[in-house]
Amino acid sequence: MTKSVTIMNFSGIYEKESFYKDMDYQWIELKDIRGTNCYCDEAAQGKLTGILKSYTPYGIHFIDSGNYHYTTKFWTAKLTRPFSLIVFDHHTDMQPPAFGDILSCGSWVRNLLVTCPNLVKIYLIGMPEKVCYFAGREKHKKLIWISEEKFMAGDNWKGFFQTSLKEPVYISVDKDILTEKTVKTNWDQGNVTIDKLEEALETILGNCPVLGMDVCGEYIYREYSKEKESILAGQYYKMHDKINRLLLECYLNTESNLLWKIN
Repeated sequence: MTKSVTIMNFSGIYEKESFYKDMDYQWIELKDIRGTNCYCDEAAQGKLTGILKSYTPYGIHFIDSGNYHYTTKFWTAKLTRPFSLIVFDHHTDMQPPAFGDILSCGSWVRNLLVTCPNLVKIYLIGMPEKVCYFAGREKHKKLIWISEEKFMAGDNWKGFFQTSLKEPVYISVDKDILTEKTVKTNWDQGNVTIDKLEEALETILGNCPVLGMDVCGEYIYREYSKEKESILAGQYYKMHDKINRLLLECYLNTESNLLWKIN
C-alpha cells in the first residue's frame, strides 16, 4: 500500500480528530490488539509485524499517543537502505527494559541501536541538558545528542542538516517536546515552541533526502482523570488536531527531497 498518509489507530483518538480527513489516507485499525499500551509484548509484536507487512515505511505516519512511540522501530525495520534516524522528543527513550527484553515506549531507541542493521546514526533532539549528560555517559558511536537548551539557543544545528548529512533520513516527532501551551500530552513536556520545531523540520525536509516521518504524542483522556481534565479534553483534542495538520502540511509541502517520491 503506497498512500503517503497513514493513521495508526491504537487508542481511538484519531476518531476525535479531522486533520487527515480531506487527504488520501490509509487507516490501520489496531484497537483490538492487546499488549500494546506502553509495552509491546511478543504476541503483539508478531501481530503488528504481520499487519504492517503490506504497508510502506515511506510517507508520513501518525502513530497515536507517545505510549506507542516504539512503532517507529517497526517502520524503520522495513527500510532496505542505510539511513539515519532524527528523533524530536523530550525523553531519550533509552531506558533499559523493565521486564526482560520487552519492547516499550521508553526503551525502543536502545533496542533499535542493536537490532537495525541499516541504521547509520540516531540524532536525539530536545531532551534537557542534564538528561543528555547522564544518558550520554553510556557512549555509543551511533548516537548524537542535541539538548533542548542547545536546540532553542541558536541555529548551530541547522548548518549540519543543511550540508553535512548525506545518507537518507527518517524523522520521528513526539509532541511532548512542545510546550504545554501548544499541546497537552500524557507525559511531562519540554519547552520547544511549534515555530522552532517547524523551522527544524523545514530545514531537514528541504536539505536532506527523506524516507519518511512519524508523529506521536496524542492526548488520551482516561476515565479516571480528574473532572477538570475531562472538561478540557475536547480542547486538547482540538490543539492536537491543529498541530497535526501543520506537521502534515509541512511534510507534504516540502517534496523536493522526499526520497520515496524520487525513486
